[in-house]
Amino acid sequence: MKIKQLRTKNIEFLKKELFSLLQEQFNLRMQLSSKKLNQTHLLKINRKNIAVIKTLFSEKELLHVREK
Repeated sequence: MKIKQLRTKNIEFLKKELFSLLQEQFNLRMQLSSKKLNQTHLLKINRKNIAVIKTLFSEKELLHVREK
């Protein structure tokens, strides 16, 4: 999902998305360790998506603090 689309989502959606990405990351790591992961580029993509969502959490937190 694009970052512009994610910025319009609420915190609850982002939390669910982050949780599913972390589960996927765990599964990919298990596949990698058991030598069953053929598409290792998926790890990099997953890590990037997690970083994007965590960055959006920081942005939203800063906006919330500034509004007070």
